[in-house]
Amino acid sequence: MADAGLNYREIITRAICGKGKKFSQTAHAISPAHKPSSILGCWVINHKFRTHYNKDIVVVEGAYDINTWYSYSNNTKTEVISETVNYRDEIPLTIKDKNVISDHMDVYAHELQEPNSLEANISPNGNKVVVQVEREFLVELVGETKVKVSVDEDAVLEEEWDEDLEEAFEDLDSEFLVGEVEE
Repeated sequence: MADAGLNYREIITRAICGKGKKFSQTAHAISPAHKPSSILGCWVINHKFRTHYNKDIVVVEGAYDINTWYSYSNNTKTEVISETVNYRDEIPLTIKDKNVISDHMDVYAHELQEPNSLEANISPNGNKVVVQVEREFLVELVGETKVKVSVDEDAVLEEEWDEDLEEAFEDLDSEFLVGEVEE
């Protein structure tokens, strides 16, 4: 339904053209130098990742270090093992703009949940440590798109605005000075 006096324009702008979110849990098997007796602590550090867009998904590839503190020799000695693990998450876009006009998209990924160790247990065979890690990403695609806006033709035009300003300045005394001017 069109209003009298309204017209529409299409504006090309950069905007968020797609979004997606994914929560992941991964089990990593860590191989310590000694047969563990018990797990004393586990943490995830040094997380790094990169992203790229591929059709209707954003691929997040990254790595982090899993540090596991464990005891061995019947709980008489301890050691910390650090192992770097890699991962790949494919995040489908749940929101996608159909008016995208460019193939080039910038991808922005936000960690909603940094990689975090949920639990670490000794494997059933007793030689490895199994670490559960969780992470969550929100991804956004930014690209060129069209936006349709309404323009009110009855609104004051720029020329009319300029005329009103000129009339307002006509009454000013150009010889009027505030304060004294020293030369």
